[in-house]
Formats: sequence, structure tokens, C-alpha cells
Amino acid sequence: MEAYLKGRTAVITGASMGIGEAIAMTLAEKGMNVALLARSKDKLEAVKARIESKCPNIKVGAYSIDIQSHGDVDAVVKRVVSTLGDIEVLINNAGLALGAPGRFWELPIEMVEQMNGTNITGVMYMTHSVLNQSMWPRKRGTIINVSSVTGLECPPFDGEAVYHANKACLEAFTNSLRMETAGSNIRVSVLRPGCVVSHFHLQRVKYDQNAMDEFFYGYEPLVPEDLADAVWYMVSCPERTTIKALDCVPTAQRALTRFDREWNARRGGDHQA
Repeated sequence: MEAYLKGRTAVITGASMGIGEAIAMTLAEKGMNVALLARSKDKLEAVKARIESKCPNIKVGAYSIDIQSHGDVDAVVKRVVSTLGDIEVLINNAGLALGAPGRFWELPIEMVEQMNGTNITGVMYMTHSVLNQSMWPRKRGTIINVSSVTGLECPPFDGEAVYHANKACLEAFTNSLRMETAGSNIRVSVLRPGCVVSHFHLQRVKYDQNAMDEFFYGYEPLVPEDLADAVWYMVSCPERTTIKALDCVPTAQRALTRFDREWNARRGGDHQA
């Protein structure tokens, strides 16, 4: 399967930074053409330039888009197929977590709509267009929906009701879509990250670096490249194999609410790759 993916096309949403950028870079390094989707045109172009510099033989497309618009999504998918070829891999990575520590009823309704629009509707729009325009006619492809460990268990702090509900919805959507694509070689999976050092988590704590440091105190969190490696493992498995769900968490994160905060001290600063 790994050899087959060389020269094939992957679409990654939320590709302008963090986990999305790392996934795009890894897939390009493995020989895949990549279509980068996000709202920020400038950041996308910067990521595109970095990938092209490191992987000069790879085709890279950058598409500034808000995935909450079905018309825009459908048009971009059409452009990707015509420019880069049929879509072999779709990574639904774009996501928002806003409003913490405000409780649900304290959030502006616009914030609720924005999270629902990106985390649920946007994922469905992307998947709908990619299936119709590329995967289902060929009866093949791999779809990975980036969920969260919070998709299965309620977070222990305020401000996550919408985000938690969104990720729980992704779990149900992924399982249902896997059933509905029977009769094809399309694989549908979910990736559940744990704690990751990224702009996404900094956004969740309202860009409070002290809060971020406190959250990660005593242990080594994931970095975006860890999730990119997990994605490559999932997409490069033999076609007979589907990794239906993969939890990728820091070793010190023993459960959603249980952290080994003596991790760093016990290791004595000796970091293993």
C-alpha cells in the first residue's frame, strides 16, 4: 500500500499550521501530492513553500476556504481533482475549541454556531464532496476524521460542552459512514489525539501561556509530528486492513483526567525519540 500511495493525492483540512501542517509535510515526504485547505491564505502559502522546498518533486495545492460553505467546498474539491488528480486520502483535521472556561449557556450563540459549522458541518461537506467527486466512483480511498480522546469521555472542565459534543458526533459519523461505504474499498477511520503542544491548545486557553504551561506541567505532551506519524501508519496499512480508531496520547496521559506529572523528573531529562 505504501508504494501505491506515491504520486497519489491527499487532501488535508486545517493545514495552515500545527497538526494539519505536520500531516501534510509527512505525506509529502512519503511521496504523496497534497492539497492544503484552511482559511488563512498567507499561512497556507507559507506551508506550501516549506513543503515544496523540502519535497521538490511533489505537487502541492493551497486553497483558502471556509469549509462551512458547501458551495466553496464543492468547488475546491473539483479543482483539486482536476489539478492534482483523484483524491486517495482525505484528512478531516480542521477544528475549533472556543469559549473555555465559559459554560455552555454563557457562550455567544455565534461561537456555538462557528464550532458546529467547522467541527461537524464542515467535515460532512468535505466528506460528501470527496466521496461524490472522487472516492465513490472509484470505490476506493481512505478517510480519517480527527476527533479527540474527549469524543468518548466528557472533559473534566468547563467550556467544552460544544467541542465534546462535536467530537462525539464525529465518532458516530465515522462509524456510520464505514457501514454505508460497504461494497467498496473505502476505509473510514478516526484518530483521537490526546494532549498536544500546538496553537490549537493555546487557543483553548485563550492564548494564556501560563495556563498552557500549567496544563503540561511535569510531563512531555505530544507534538504535531507524532500525530502525522500516526496518520501515515493508518493510511499506509495494507488495503485489507483498516485501523478503525487510533488513540494517540502522551505516555504520561494514562486517562483523560489522569496524568503522570512525575514523568519528566523520573526520566531525569533524558528524552528518547
